[in-house]
Amino acid sequence: MKTQKLTVKDLALCALFAAVTAICAWISLPVLQIAFTMQTFAIFLVLFTLGGRRGTISILVYLLLGAVNLPVFSGFKGGMSAILGITGGYIWGFLLSGLAYWLITAKLGEKFAIPAAAVGLVVCYACGTAWFVCISGTYTWWSALSICVLPYIIPDCVKIALAWVLSRRLARFAN
Repeated sequence: MKTQKLTVKDLALCALFAAVTAICAWISLPVLQIAFTMQTFAIFLVLFTLGGRRGTISILVYLLLGAVNLPVFSGFKGGMSAILGITGGYIWGFLLSGLAYWLITAKLGEKFAIPAAAVGLVVCYACGTAWFVCISGTYTWWSALSICVLPYIIPDCVKIALAWVLSRRLARFAN
């Protein structure tokens, strides 16, 4: 398998979309125990626009910025306490979503971008919910799903659809 080197443009796009993800994380509506944010929108906008490889790198950059204590996560949080906190599984689940998306689109092609995003969302939900249950020590799987996943399924699907539409407009600049 031949690996392509990242160009300066690729690196700039990865950095730009990491910044977009941070900005979207700050857009928050604290309606339930876990706020609605635009992070999911940003993650899938990144993947749809940049593709699996560059998109996953951009997500990794976003996580690394947060890991070194920059306030890039929801609620202007940063640091390992956010990544390892009760909802941290969703944060690092974004990276696994990117990897799932990359794997699926690399094997099956970009025409499977929407199903790959759906799989990525399920991966993120699984990571986040499992982490939530383990860290909290008080929630059952069902109660965690009812708090952390069920209220977000429809909004996250809408965010994926919006990300898809916007990415089609942005794709010409990213290639």
